[in-house]
Amino acid sequence: MRYLIILALSLLSTQINHAQINEIGVYVGGSNLIGDVGETNFIAPNSPAIGLLYKWNRSTRHSYRISLIYADLKAEDSDSKDPRRIQRDYSLDSNLLEIAVGMELTFVDFNLHSGETIGTPYLYSGITATQFSNNHFENGLQIPEGGKDWTVGIPMAIGYKTNILGNFILGFEVGARYTFTDNIDGNFPESSENQQYQFGNINNNDWYTFTGITLTYTFGIKPCYCYD
Repeated sequence: MRYLIILALSLLSTQINHAQINEIGVYVGGSNLIGDVGETNFIAPNSPAIGLLYKWNRSTRHSYRISLIYADLKAEDSDSKDPRRIQRDYSLDSNLLEIAVGMELTFVDFNLHSGETIGTPYLYSGITATQFSNNHFENGLQIPEGGKDWTVGIPMAIGYKTNILGNFILGFEVGARYTFTDNIDGNFPESSENQQYQFGNINNNDWYTFTGITLTYTFGIKPCYCYD
């Protein structure tokens, strides 16, 4: 995780120094967990998510991106359509902090210096480092274990962005994160004294999703998109 942070800061510093066309702004939306607690709908935001992001538009078709997003995670078995979960009636209330580095690829040219109002769908992927709270369930109750843990993940998102606000870029994005842990929801505690409280499908890792809007401000000198 430390190396991911160093990579992100180095990339940010390098691109700001080159100052071609940069974007900096905010992410506001909702989050939901896809795990062994709560409903199983893929996109069902039920808790707030907020963050910061920076983009460097390397060309009219792709951008490098760094983001930091904090989110609450809530999951209620009572919201599930699975009768076994409804009967179990677990309730999770946790949080996570995500650091992500990746690339956006647009479907059409997104030239911010064309003088026109433009918009394009885009795809985004990269790598994430996610910090989450350690919990387990005991006698139907969520028990905080204290401390935090980290996991690596793969973000996959699709969105649409437009410069309809002049120097401000407005976007809408839906994205899922596949993680390399099965304990964000507390069903697979790793400490030996709590392994007796494992439940659910311990062979599937957890996912979480973000659904929201981005608003970024563009700055930097007009670039020359040259191709050798």
